Amino acid sequence: MAAPGESAAVAAPSQPEVAAGSAASAVVLPERLQRREAERQQGVERQRQKKEAQVVKEEQSEFFLAAFAREREAVEALLAAGTLEEAAARLQALQKLLTGSVRFLAPYEVRQGQETVARLQGDLAARRQQLQPKKKFAFRALKKEAAPGSAPRPAEPAPPDPAAPDPGPGLAEGESGGPPLCGFSGAQDAELELGPAELLQRDVLLSELRGCRVRLRGNPNTLRVRDCSGCTVLCGPVSTSVLVDGCSDCLLALACQQLRTHRTRDCRVYVQVTSRAVIEACSEVSFAPYSWSYPGIERDFESSGLDRNSNNWNLVDDFDWLATDRPSPNWSLIPEQERITCWD
Repeated sequence: MAAPGESAAVAAPSQPEVAAGSAASAVVLPERLQRREAERQQGVERQRQKKEAQVVKEEQSEFFLAAFAREREAVEALLAAGTLEEAAARLQALQKLLTGSVRFLAPYEVRQGQETVARLQGDLAARRQQLQPKKKFAFRALKKEAAPGSAPRPAEPAPPDPAAPDPGPGLAEGESGGPPLCGFSGAQDAELELGPAELLQRDVLLSELRGCRVRLRGNPNTLRVRDCSGCTVLCGPVSTSVLVDGCSDCLLALACQQLRTHRTRDCRVYVQVTSRAVIEACSEVSFAPYSWSYPGIERDFESSGLDRNSNNWNLVDDFDWLATDRPSPNWSLIPEQERITCWD
């Protein structure tokens, strides 16, 4: 039997063991505190960076609004004086200023800027038409070349009527109501084409076409493609907006600032767009980057004010799909191996 002293010696920890346990606890506690302190410091740093970024964004927005207002007033003064070439150059600079500032502007500021640019572009086109002699219109040559039974002619321009009623809700967003529309309507299985002289800063309408191939080489102000089926539409850079509405089984190549697609199905869209494309009431719409080209397209991009380095072709907002954790089933990207590279 063990002596009482021996039992106590076994049960009680030795002094070195007690010291070691205390040291271990002392080490664990500071590590936890250090980890919490590091996390707190990271949170403080994130908040600081977020606040600084917000301040920078607000300063950039204020600078943009001031610069945009100055350029807008300059363009308006040049238009009033009839100095149209200088007005066009300043308007192009205004468009580039807006395009380059989209990333830090609020959506309503972008929308207001786009509406202002579209209005000024419409005013410029109207002033050009007002000051340009009738003989300089290029539609007569196009009429002579057209053979009987061939593609329909573009709509004849009419002098602007200040008393004419407002065109109403049929206009695409950002489209001006001043200059008359040009384009094609009601054709079937036809080759249709317009060039730079007919398109420059004009509002273009393509409607009720069936099985047609349309080439628009130039820089329109806006483009509407409405109620077309089985068509190929190739268009140069559009300064403001493109509206595709009620179309089916179409192939479109479009470069623009805004793209809105309504009531459209089974269409392939090759697009360069500086904002996010929007679809609504659409199905089986697929997208790829804009790749159509023609002689003079770089000049038309310069005239349009679009930034060739800014392309959100794969960013699409579906107004009918609100889920954020699943992609919309109404649109897709065209696989790279299936994209068109040769358009002729």
